[in-house]
Amino acid sequence: MPHLDVPGASLYYETDGRISSPPLLLLHAGVATLRMWDPQIDALAADHFVIRFDARGYGQTQSQDGAFSDREDAIAVLDHLGIAAATLIGGSRGGGISLDLALEHPDRVTGLVTVGSGPSGFPETERTERENELFAAIDAAEAEEEWHTAARLEVMLWDVGPLRTAGELDPEFVSLAASLNRVNAAHAHEKLTRIPLDPAAYGRLSDIAVPALVTVGEFDLSSELARYEYLAATMPEASGYVFRDSAHLPSVEHPAEFERLLVDWLTENGL
Repeated sequence: MPHLDVPGASLYYETDGRISSPPLLLLHAGVATLRMWDPQIDALAADHFVIRFDARGYGQTQSQDGAFSDREDAIAVLDHLGIAAATLIGGSRGGGISLDLALEHPDRVTGLVTVGSGPSGFPETERTERENELFAAIDAAEAEEEWHTAARLEVMLWDVGPLRTAGELDPEFVSLAASLNRVNAAHAHEKLTRIPLDPAAYGRLSDIAVPALVTVGEFDLSSELARYEYLAATMPEASGYVFRDSAHLPSVEHPAEFERLLVDWLTENGL
């Protein structure tokens, strides 16, 4: 299994497709690993060189305690593979990293796709009563160091969503969502400090001049819906899309719809 050694970590990564094809860098959500992109890999790799890796604190990446930059880890993976610039496709936290990376290293980014994401520095939004209840349950589990319980509750909050129940949804999706986050409980003991972009992305998005596709699920958290509206209205080359009947992981819950949208957008923008 391929790993890239960087200061303080050994990053697990995978590639698919021909290295001569246009590159895509896929960055996973905070309730998943690189496995969240499995349903789209075959379609994307037909015409692209697809790169993905597990961030520190997730999946099969091994990390030492300390400070690090998600952005520099992404650049290290691109450099290791000899990729000058790529289209970034990020889910949730992965989308936030993509936005930061496009501002810090604009020469390395040719296009940008976000899924349920927002810019760093975005102002706090008021949560609904149900969202507060779910966050409180996660905090309580983490306080007791019940990491697997916390991981399960995160899935209920993010993947199922505060306005739905697991019983309403496809049981295969609920099971898959749980498995994507369960493996991350093994990293709960790690003491990692992420170095933020300074200044943060909020208020700077007009500087991102590459084509962008901004997406969200209609049943995502109220904060993510607000971030989506901001991104769609602020990024100069952005188009928006709302996935119906989905919460935080539409690429997992509705993989065929996500694949069609993404492939069409890449084609239309020559990426």
